[in-house]
Amino acid sequence: MTPTRATDAAGLRLAEIRDLLDCEVICGGHRLDLVVTECFAADLMSDVLAFSKPHVLLITGLAGIQSVHTADVAELAGILFVHHKHPSQQVLDLARERNLPVLSTPHHMFDACAALAAKGLRGGSKG
Repeated sequence: MTPTRATDAAGLRLAEIRDLLDCEVICGGHRLDLVVTECFAADLMSDVLAFSKPHVLLITGLAGIQSVHTADVAELAGILFVHHKHPSQQVLDLARERNLPVLSTPHHMFDACAALAAKGLRGGSKG
């Protein structure tokens, strides 16, 4: 399932996720109308590559450059960092280059996933 625009019935716009999870939009603010229907939470980028579907929102505590490389290779919709994590300028530069929206929430991973699931987002795992 590809990310869609706000006119679609299912899913949440990144702007809604921003508001729901008290997120800071670190980069990609021009893409807040992007709608996601699924998310994938992991800190092991090998798990993301092996098990996530394309076009899902990655929820992670790993704020290193690997998260952006992984999101790019796996064709993910964007990255949501948990625990107030903020990536370095190098990470942000790559995210901007790859046109990946990046948000940061003060919430823990479990709480962020629970809130998104309560709003109807599904897990974005393969098979």
